[in-house]
Formats: sequence, structure tokens, C-alpha cells
Amino acid sequence: MKITLSLFAGLADRLGTSRITFNCSESPLTAGRLKQLLSESYPEAAALISECLVAINQEYAASDCLIAETDEIALIPPVSGG
Repeated sequence: MKITLSLFAGLADRLGTSRITFNCSESPLTAGRLKQLLSESYPEAAALISECLVAINQEYAASDCLIAETDEIALIPPVSGG
């Protein structure tokens, strides 16, 4: 399965891009497992990935939500402001 992910804020900065394509052979794939696989593939961003929220089709998803190849996926790291 090939998944296109949108990255935001500090995660996009850390990886140097706002969009990645990730190839995954696992099926079914959950949002939580996607974060684990991404952390393994991008160890320099693993700590930040673990803190991210996953959005599937523009809605925040629980870690057990299933991902389809056609879904719109975004990783949104925690942000602070004041």
C-alpha cells in the first residue's frame, strides 16, 4: 500500500518536506501502527512522530482506526502558542 502523508509544523521542518509517500506492506494498517512504522523509517523524527495526532480524511483518528490507501492522511504534531 502506498500512502501519501501531509506533515505539519515541527515535523515538516524536521523532515524537510510537507509531504511524503510511504510504502507499507502491512494490511490492515491502523493509525497507531503507521506512527510506529514511520518512527522506524525516520528515527531522527521518532520522538516527534510519537507525539503527533493522526488525521484521516480531515478528522482526528484514534490509534486503532484503519487506514485505506485512498485516505487523506496528515500527521499533526503538538503546537503551543501564546
